[in-house]
Amino acid sequence: MNASVLSRAIPGTKYGHWAVVTGASDGIGKAFAEMLAQSGFNLVVAARRGDTLATLATHLSGVHGVEVRPVACDLGRPEGLAILEDATKTLDAGLLVASAGFGTSGPFLHSVLSIELGMIDVNCRAITALAYTFGNRFVRRSGGAIVLLSSLVAFQGVPGAANYAATKAYVQTFAEGLRQELSSAGVDVLAVAPGPVRSGFGQRANMQMGMAQTPGEVARGALRALGSRGTVRPGFLAQFLELSLKPLPRWGRVRVMGLVMRGMTKHQSSVAQS
Repeated sequence: MNASVLSRAIPGTKYGHWAVVTGASDGIGKAFAEMLAQSGFNLVVAARRGDTLATLATHLSGVHGVEVRPVACDLGRPEGLAILEDATKTLDAGLLVASAGFGTSGPFLHSVLSIELGMIDVNCRAITALAYTFGNRFVRRSGGAIVLLSSLVAFQGVPGAANYAATKAYVQTFAEGLRQELSSAGVDVLAVAPGPVRSGFGQRANMQMGMAQTPGEVARGALRALGSRGTVRPGFLAQFLELSLKPLPRWGRVRVMGLVMRGMTKHQSSVAQS
């Protein structure tokens, strides 16, 4: 086990023998899966891309000698949630990493409404359903942990990513309240609030990032904080950006984040004009 990364989440104890990771086919979710497998957890990895998951499962099982079960499902749909719940109901799973999610950028009124509503389904509705299902399981087994992906944008409105920031504000607030509710039952809840991350997320959200964190940096910082903190801003970049914004009033943070988003989406204007 890499104790420096995951000192508290020892397989077979409080967090069980199995971990469930959503959004595991890419980015932060994949980094979590790799580190948990290295630490000795058997895994259920979930995402929409079944072929990518199968390749990941074979790799992690071969390298780390753990059992990895891929579950292809779309968590934005009720049937996708049901598939994942059914695939995990007989396992001694005590750790849920809910990493599945996506973002959008640009003026809200220029967006596609169906996509914006779909983002709410994945980033909020699915998170709520998973926390309810696994939270109840963890309470019954008298131990477990729920890791939710918040963001630096969760702490103020963000012009140019208004709906995305709102979904992350939901996750952050939900995690804070849930942590207090479940602590007496031995269930840890952690909100992970990174800054920009270099992964497939930026491409899907149509954002161009200058400075960005690596998925591994985010996952590593989160696992180190698990069990001891309620919110973590993993890595130097997330901490630096938060310290830069902290002295500002909320309206000032909104304005600054709007300027940041304008820089990451300026290419959209160029494309529209060409």
